[in-house]
Amino acid sequence: NYTLPVNIGNPVEHTINEFATIIKELVGGNSEIKHVAEVEDDPQRRKPDISRAKKYLKWEPKIPFKLRLTKDCQLFSKRIETF
Repeated sequence: NYTLPVNIGNPVEHTINEFATIIKELVGGNSEIKHVAEVEDDPQRRKPDISRAKKYLKWEPKIPFKLRLTKDCQLFSKRIETF
């Protein structure tokens, strides 16, 4: 019976550059990370407040951030191979 938004994510803050670097390391390849001007309404913080998830859903992430990204990259790689 809770009607407000509930953030579900990893509460460890990372920059977009950190995300890009980690993903590039995980998938390999020759891709280049390009730095461009940020969009005007781009959020400056990427750290979800999961306090409502903990309180109302009794939920918090159990898998470390980098391990979760590793698993996601493996999953997407398998899906791409099937096309």
